Amino acid sequence: MRYLSWAYLAAMFGFILLPVAVLVVFSFQDGRLPVPPFNGPTAEWYAKVLGDRDLMAALGNSMLVALASSAVALTLGFLAAAGFAQARLPGGALMRGLIIAPMTVSYLIIGLGLLQMFNWAGVRPSLMATGIGHVVINLPLCFAILSAAIGAPQKSALKAARDLGAGEAQVLLLILAPMIAPSLAAAFFLSFTFSWDEFIIAFLLTRFDVTLPVEIWSMLRSGLSPETNAVGSLVFLVSVLLVVTLELTLFRKASK
Repeated sequence: MRYLSWAYLAAMFGFILLPVAVLVVFSFQDGRLPVPPFNGPTAEWYAKVLGDRDLMAALGNSMLVALASSAVALTLGFLAAAGFAQARLPGGALMRGLIIAPMTVSYLIIGLGLLQMFNWAGVRPSLMATGIGHVVINLPLCFAILSAAIGAPQKSALKAARDLGAGEAQVLLLILAPMIAPSLAAAFFLSFTFSWDEFIIAFLLTRFDVTLPVEIWSMLRSGLSPETNAVGSLVFLVSVLLVVTLELTLFRKASK
């Protein structure tokens, strides 16, 4: 039974990581096609990617949109979670459900709805429109994470702070935020990762200044190449670094 458990674990990790391993390995292919047999290694494709102005511009756009939209989604989600934790509102359960509802809706539907709304309002496709779309999909995630983090100890501390004369801003920034700091960080990094990798909304709501997933899609229209593998490997590396950083800093401190 023990060996069966280890075999199952190895098969599970192999199923998850094998596609990524193939992507990374053939990003070092010394040839035009990322298919066996493997010829290499070479860093030619990484040098080409890093020297591509369009790709680097798209990378900067993705970073900008992910940072800005994650910060806005985190702020709004924090304020909403704090408000629901401190007051019992009529129809509170319904309002919570409405906030979380976008998590159950396809990104395609959200993107199409935002595209029509922006067209009606005269807002042209842009990075700002994409950022708004990413706030829509990440706000429910931040709200859900932070609502779960605010429990009885936090509520008691907030009440005690108010009884001692603390203002609302002090209660939120000096009491509540430090108490749920790991959850705030987790919400931000998850929002950043989802925004960083998101394609459908970015494709619908951008035109000239595109994000990295849209630029990769444009590259794929001409077929697979080791260059696209190199781009995918860099995107995967950024995501892994974010998760590892979060695990080694905030989560480890929280466990202690």
